[in-house]
Amino acid sequence: MTKPTEHQSAAVPQAQQAEKILSRWRWVKPCAWTIRMLTTLEQGVEGGKWFRLFDKVFAERNLWTAFQQVARNGGAPGVDHQTVQDFERRLPDPIWELSDALKAGRFTPQPIRRVQIPKPGSTETRPLGIPTV
Repeated sequence: MTKPTEHQSAAVPQAQQAEKILSRWRWVKPCAWTIRMLTTLEQGVEGGKWFRLFDKVFAERNLWTAFQQVARNGGAPGVDHQTVQDFERRLPDPIWELSDALKAGRFTPQPIRRVQIPKPGSTETRPLGIPTV
């Protein structure tokens, strides 16, 4: 067995640290949150002020990923009555428009459509909020 080089021995603790961070942040989407970003979230930033997290919101890659998740869920349309299929037919324009509106601070979310759905095993209902695509 060969003795590990300095580079190899340094990589093992980093890999273990990354694994620990990922296990604590298992609920976040890996396409949007890198190990570096999660480490920064845990350790904080110099001066205690956060910068540039908002750019992750309007990044087109993340908006595409968000749309794919919405499309997989196959949900009902929101207050604008636009279905996932309607939105998809217009792609990529809605993604670009949304990204631009978010960057410029012009985005205003639409109201949530409220419906009552039955509670399992009961005659009662509960409210459900349906956002727009």
